[in-house]
Amino acid sequence: MTLSFRYQFLYPFTNMIAWKHRLIFLWIVLIISGCAIQPKIVTDEENKHRVSADLISIQKDHDPISGSISLEEATARALKNNLELQIELTRKTLAQKQLDLKSYDMLPKLVIDLNYTSRSNYSGASSRSLITGRRTLESSTSSERDVFASMLGMSLNILDFGVSYYRAQQAADNVLIQEEQKRNVINRIVQDVRSAYWRAVSYERLISRMQSLKAEVRESIDQADQMKLEQLNNPKVNFTYKRDMLGIEREIGLLQRNLSIAKSQLAALMNIKPGMNFTLVIPERGIFTSKIDLDIEEMEQIALESRPELRELFYQKRANAKETRAAILQMLPGIELGARYNYNSNNFLFNGDWLSLGSQLSWNLISIISMPAKMAELDTKEKLLDTERLSMSMAVLAQVHVSLAQFGNINEEYRAAYEFYQTQKRIIEQTRIEARLGKISRHALIREELNTLLAEARCDSVYSDLENAYAGIYVSLGLDPIPEDIDSKDLSKLTAKLTEHWQKR
Repeated sequence: MTLSFRYQFLYPFTNMIAWKHRLIFLWIVLIISGCAIQPKIVTDEENKHRVSADLISIQKDHDPISGSISLEEATARALKNNLELQIELTRKTLAQKQLDLKSYDMLPKLVIDLNYTSRSNYSGASSRSLITGRRTLESSTSSERDVFASMLGMSLNILDFGVSYYRAQQAADNVLIQEEQKRNVINRIVQDVRSAYWRAVSYERLISRMQSLKAEVRESIDQADQMKLEQLNNPKVNFTYKRDMLGIEREIGLLQRNLSIAKSQLAALMNIKPGMNFTLVIPERGIFTSKIDLDIEEMEQIALESRPELRELFYQKRANAKETRAAILQMLPGIELGARYNYNSNNFLFNGDWLSLGSQLSWNLISIISMPAKMAELDTKEKLLDTERLSMSMAVLAQVHVSLAQFGNINEEYRAAYEFYQTQKRIIEQTRIEARLGKISRHALIREELNTLLAEARCDSVYSDLENAYAGIYVSLGLDPIPEDIDSKDLSKLTAKLTEHWQKR
């Protein structure tokens, strides 16, 4: 009987100690497992899988090359496939998603709380008189061992609503800032495509002639070496002739190397896999006829209104003004209004469900102390943005004048280069006739062939600079090189829209 009583009396304590030991052991296991995490280096297999997946993604959904690529198609491919532009488009999408997220911050908070508790025994209590020190009530409980409680509440902080409103407006300005940055990237990519395209066209025009002339020069060098071995001529004459031929070979090599890079650059801009062969549409050479039908005052006004850098600074200043209003709001006391519906499964409660209403006033007094420093920071930032805008405006006006002057100078340079090339063409025609008649040496013919090749390359190079200078005027004005409604993913439609837009411009 005594043993049974002791067992019944000690069992709850023994069971409680066992549960404590289990909980302590569980916490120790969790802490050790958390501390045991070590850096995991990527394996060779994972690295190979990543590279394979990236190579597939780079060329995914690319339009096949079915013919010679025109300037408009090259630009369309760059706009559709260029990864740098895709980054800017993704950033703009991210800014839009952040705006959508900020809009939810203005809504009231709707909270649901579910709570379940279970005890190994009943919770109970007794009372003791503070006067006599005697127990006045026997031990009792007002709670079940298993209790489920829930709460559905809605609260609105008026101060947080005002701050969230200005934060959402700042997020909207950030969307517009990302749009201007996207415009800037598009301008640069289109400019780079034009530059690489015209230099690649020059390479396509001249590659066969460069290779042919290079082979002919190499043959002449071999003949000079053979004459030296056979001692058929004065050694000094042979060395001089060979030196001239080696100089011509070097010039051809430099020309070929400089022009061949342009095609690789164009392929990279269009996101075409390196090493893939493609041809370009070769337009006819002629006098450059494009003109700018605007006076300088109109161009300055357009540039100040349209340049993406200036528009971006305007949006930044507007966002800074909203930050000032948000800072003023954060200095004010906050009022929170709330309503809750509560439910509790405890049967000892007189009312198991009830509705509660409440309000709370809170005021962060530190915000008042820090307000002057915060306002001084925002005021300095606004002055900085004003100074940056004025500096950028001066730079924009200078770029307009420089681009216009550069276009005029290069236009004159191209006219001279084109006339020089036309004159050299007539010279080489006469030289070839004289060579066939045996009136001049092969050395003289090769030299004139090189002069013609260099004149042609020079003409193409200046023409490429002229096209870039012409497009650079539109860049300095901030005019978009693509139509605003260009959202088509079809390459042919994209190319057609670009062609129409450029013809109108």
